[in-house]
Amino acid sequence: MAIQIREHTPGKDIEDFIRAARVVYAGDPAWVPPLEMDLRQRLTPSKNPFFHRGEVALFTAWKDGKLAGRISAQLDHTHLDRYRDKTGFFGFFDTIDDDEVGKALLEAAETWLKKRGMARMRGPLTFHMYEEAGILIDGFDMPPHILMSHSRRWQQRVCENAGLIKAKDLYAWRFEVGKIPERAEKAWAETKKMPEVKLRSVKPGKMQEELTQIMRIFNDAWEQNWGHCPANEEEVKKTGEELRLILDPELAFMAEVDGKVVGMCIAIPNVNEVIRDFDGKLNPLTIAKLIYRLKIKRPKTARLMMLGIGKELRGMKKYGYLSHALYVEVAKRGEKLGYEWGELSWTLEDNKPINLGIKSMGAKIYKTYRIYERPIEGVASAAAE
Repeated sequence: MAIQIREHTPGKDIEDFIRAARVVYAGDPAWVPPLEMDLRQRLTPSKNPFFHRGEVALFTAWKDGKLAGRISAQLDHTHLDRYRDKTGFFGFFDTIDDDEVGKALLEAAETWLKKRGMARMRGPLTFHMYEEAGILIDGFDMPPHILMSHSRRWQQRVCENAGLIKAKDLYAWRFEVGKIPERAEKAWAETKKMPEVKLRSVKPGKMQEELTQIMRIFNDAWEQNWGHCPANEEEVKKTGEELRLILDPELAFMAEVDGKVVGMCIAIPNVNEVIRDFDGKLNPLTIAKLIYRLKIKRPKTARLMMLGIGKELRGMKKYGYLSHALYVEVAKRGEKLGYEWGELSWTLEDNKPINLGIKSMGAKIYKTYRIYERPIEGVASAAAE
């Protein structure tokens, strides 16, 4: 029953690393095979800007000669510069139902991080907080939305039996279109009456300019969030290129006060809904299906990824309900376009103001993701120095 760990070179030796997911999720009706072309780009240094701010190692586990799981280990220098906490990360943590396989993979990731002076290992993150984050610990029967992770039911046990402890839970909320509380509806109506306030759709033809504003507000609103790191210029540019392909402009809009962008709401069609039967492949037929299903037929679900107000408006009573107005606006736009429900994800478990605001809109938590960590033995933590 020997377990062997193999290391793979990002961008070159990655096919078994990609294939490991098919082994782990075989027979899981909720799993959506990711587009392999996209995954290869994410794992290739020349095509993924993360590699300009971080270092990555890839490992697979083999049991009795058969592929049994995978894990990545990564340093995020933006995180290290910001927090100076000697924390390294792991991601892509998928295993068969076997605790020993999980332990062997985590030990491989920990050894790689220890050699680079890390005192703590945290994850899973692939490759950072704003991609797929956490192990799914409830809500296994529902397919993941775009850029949200999925896990087998045993993965939580594998993590905890390997000595990982909870660092933070993340919530995914479900909002049924058409069910807007009266108080929120009133806040939206009052906000729309303000002559200086304008809610306008994002302009796809000026995506990079729009994204600069979006990221400014994002970094403003998320600055104090646990684990937040700002994206670099290359990542912003790549995000713009990707959003242009899938964005429904009616679901993404800015809030302006006297012509200045002060808030934003970015929801995107749930691409996972339209690619479930692609088996991870893109070819002329599936590309045609993708365009038709996204642009003409439209999915029935969407994901609200970002909703925030710039700090210049915080504490101003006059605009106190602007965030509620944004929630209502995206709900009304979604209903008009034929969307049936949306996922609002993710929020931190201890971000009480945000969670209360979402709950007041009638949304309910339907999935929980957990980020784990553990100290790396033999390395002094930053706090101890």
